[in-house]
Amino acid sequence: MDLSLYQGIIFDMDGTLVDSMPAHIKAWQHTCHDFGLPFEHDWFYSMGGSPTINTAIALLNKHEIDADPQLLVMSKLRHFDEIKHKGDIIPATFAVLQQQKNVNKRIAVGTGCYRHHALDILTTLGIFPLLDAVVTANDVQRHKPLPDTFIEAARLLDVPTAQCVVFEDTELGCQAAYAAGMDCYRVRDGVICEFIAFKS
Repeated sequence: MDLSLYQGIIFDMDGTLVDSMPAHIKAWQHTCHDFGLPFEHDWFYSMGGSPTINTAIALLNKHEIDADPQLLVMSKLRHFDEIKHKGDIIPATFAVLQQQKNVNKRIAVGTGCYRHHALDILTTLGIFPLLDAVVTANDVQRHKPLPDTFIEAARLLDVPTAQCVVFEDTELGCQAAYAAGMDCYRVRDGVICEFIAFKS
């Protein structure tokens, strides 16, 4: 993996840099139980990178339920807050982060997680001091698969989008990277397994 062509390295957080997807999915499982909704593990994983409100809206639409999505959001966030250990560092991607930091690359996290949760996780695991920028669900109006999260990360890094590369674990995230005009490395089960080149 040759990253010498890039000035900016942007990591998704949940499932890419931190193994926190199980905590998010567990919180959604409890929420589904609270509201008597079917729980589909794979569907929730496919929504990785999407803010909680977007997932709640998609869940209600999926089951054709007319209800206030904020009720689901409040339940999910409450259950997520109750989970003490939200995940560990994923060694493969963290090693890339450390290596690129050592050669003075600009490093950002671009996540669909809400800011207070993202900062809590990144700080607890000692990642936050290594970052030059963090973009969360609170920082953009349009979320993955739209490109705004990664475009904002590039802006904060002061690096052209074409000189950034993204590490992502979900299809929504890879679509967002492509839409931003960025190359992307796909992460599956903690392994960097695929390179997706943006073709202008």
